[in-house]
Amino acid sequence: MASGGYDDWDDDNRRVVYEGRQVLERTSASLARSNQIAIETENIGTQVISDLGEQRESLLRSQRRLENANDGLSKSNSILRSMQRTVFYNKLILVLIILLEALILGGLIFIKFFKKK
Repeated sequence: MASGGYDDWDDDNRRVVYEGRQVLERTSASLARSNQIAIETENIGTQVISDLGEQRESLLRSQRRLENANDGLSKSNSILRSMQRTVFYNKLILVLIILLEALILGGLIFIKFFKKK
C-alpha cells in the first residue's frame, strides 16, 4: 500500500507538472503572438508616420505655391487698380477736351452769326 500512495502522489505531481507545462506553453505562445502583433503594429505605425511626414511636406509645398500665387494676385490687383485710375483720368481729360472744343465751337458760331459789327 505504501507504494500505491507513492504512485498516486507521483502521478499527481506529474499531472500538476504536465498541466503547469501546458499553461506555460500556452502562455509562451500567447506572448509570442502578442510580440508579433506588437512588431506588426510598430511597423504599421512607422509607415504611417513616414506617410504623414510626406503628406506634411506636400502640404507645405502647396502652401508655399499658394502664398506665391497670392503674392502674384496682389501685384496684379495693384496693377489693375493703377490701370483703372489711368483709364478714369484719361476719360476725364477726354471729356474736358470735348467740352472745351464744344465751348470753342459755340464761341466761334456765336462770333460768326450773332455778333455783327
